[in-house]
Amino acid sequence: MKKNMVQCTFFLVALAVPLAHANPVPIVVNEPAKLKVRILGLFAMERIGDFRLLLDKLKIKILELDFHQAEGILEFDPAKVLSGAKLQEYTSRLDELVRNSSQGTFGLKPPGTTPKNKLKRIEIPVLGLDCKACCLAAYEIVARLDGVEQATASFKEGRITALIDPGRIQLSQLETTLKERGVTLKK
Repeated sequence: MKKNMVQCTFFLVALAVPLAHANPVPIVVNEPAKLKVRILGLFAMERIGDFRLLLDKLKIKILELDFHQAEGILEFDPAKVLSGAKLQEYTSRLDELVRNSSQGTFGLKPPGTTPKNKLKRIEIPVLGLDCKACCLAAYEIVARLDGVEQATASFKEGRITALIDPGRIQLSQLETTLKERGVTLKK
């Protein structure tokens, strides 16, 4: 019986050693994820600081930020920031986290799909944007429209600017929507 146990043990060890060396299990290292996103809520340059503070609290690093395109590259540890999220859920889960943490004043979307050289920059002179809250409201009216890739609103300058895809939206549609929502346009 002892001899059979020794032979059996030897046989199992002999099988296990070559298998372990033949196909070594790769060591998985949790590396930070990098994600390019469109940033909602950057209606004025002053908001960049607010956005940075928010992401610092959420343990998300900004690698790149382009205010004029409202895009950035974010870096984060998915295990810590988005526990259990799958790769295809990163943008929507980060958006939810950012919206909840900023009381809805910031948000994230996938990057725009229209090539930059196909976008048209428009300006709409407006009255009554006399505080940040008014600017945010006017910005959100425009920024949420299909075909608007980026928007800003300035109470100092009295205007809303937008980068639009002319194949999906026109200036007249933006003006009509703003009027319907109570924004007064300058003549």
